[in-house]
Amino acid sequence: MDDTRRSMLRRSAGLLGVGVVGSLAGCAGTGVGSGAGDGGGGGAVDGLDSGYAMFFPLHDWANRVAGDHATFTNPVDVGQLGHGWEPSGTLAADVASTDAFVYFDSAEFTWAQDLASTLESDYEDVAVIDGLSDLDEQLLAWDHGQESHEEGHDEEGGGDDHDHEEEDGGDDHDHEEEDDHEEEDEHDHGSEIDPHVWVDPVLATEVVDTIAGGLSDVDPDNADDYVENAEAYKSELDEVDEAFSSLVGDAEREVVVLGGHDSFQYLSERYGFEIHSPVGVSPQNEPRASDISDTIEVVDENGIDVVLYDRFESPNLAETIVENSDASETMAVTAVGGSTREWNEAGYGYREQMLEVNVPAFRRALGAE
Repeated sequence: MDDTRRSMLRRSAGLLGVGVVGSLAGCAGTGVGSGAGDGGGGGAVDGLDSGYAMFFPLHDWANRVAGDHATFTNPVDVGQLGHGWEPSGTLAADVASTDAFVYFDSAEFTWAQDLASTLESDYEDVAVIDGLSDLDEQLLAWDHGQESHEEGHDEEGGGDDHDHEEEDGGDDHDHEEEDDHEEEDEHDHGSEIDPHVWVDPVLATEVVDTIAGGLSDVDPDNADDYVENAEAYKSELDEVDEAFSSLVGDAEREVVVLGGHDSFQYLSERYGFEIHSPVGVSPQNEPRASDISDTIEVVDENGIDVVLYDRFESPNLAETIVENSDASETMAVTAVGGSTREWNEAGYGYREQMLEVNVPAFRRALGAE
């Protein structure tokens, strides 16, 4: 087993430790999946029957790769996103009764990291598959615009307090930082890494390959099917890549304005356009009046007619920008971190959200019609 498959472990016999697993951090969450498999009898995995995938895109991809061999459950409820979400106390037991857990080993999904660690240490027969394991060199750091935004607030307010804290606790901070780095090297990709790789359809194909490899390790008798399913689905992801390449090639401008936090860094990096957001990358950031004013100038200077906003966030900021600029309307986009009941009823998976929601919106925003 090579290092990139460090996540492929198996579940130990029985479920005697489920009470311990159920005490993972974040027991107050509301999104509990249904349809967990019945593989809780212990012993070695005999093929693949069921599993859990951390959130919407991984759930979609894992089911496409597994095909008829297994069903994967998404624990995150419709209308919610995988980050900023916490599980119920029964999730660990539910996952431990299945054959596989597909996740991203990222600090933005602490609940999934905690669950993966517990499965690896206490449930050897559950395969833990990290979708980021083969992407280390392609992961992007968070846009430093977020840091500048936060520093601006510090300069306006409590900068002195921060300085005194550093002076008073410098040695302790250094030791804590060293410990954090050691832990980070051992079991995650670091809090400075933007985990939104899934919005890039090219990187998505690599995650799909990782899932196929992980399922093949669990169920080698059906490995050819997993590889074949992955190749078929990757051809659908190629359609998404081609659609974005085409619209950017026809674009009149190289910048879009997003009235919300920027989850699309990988998309803009892939296709060579700029996303301007008055918020930055963090949904916790609040834009200052000067940020909104600067954004309005970007809209007017670039002749932007459509301001985008995330379907899972309020459109209020985008509407404010439109009302105070030459733009005329807002359009929703999605970082495909979750789904809605409407999209579920329409049968939208990752591919459909990208093609039916994002491609038309970015086409309008970039003036590629």
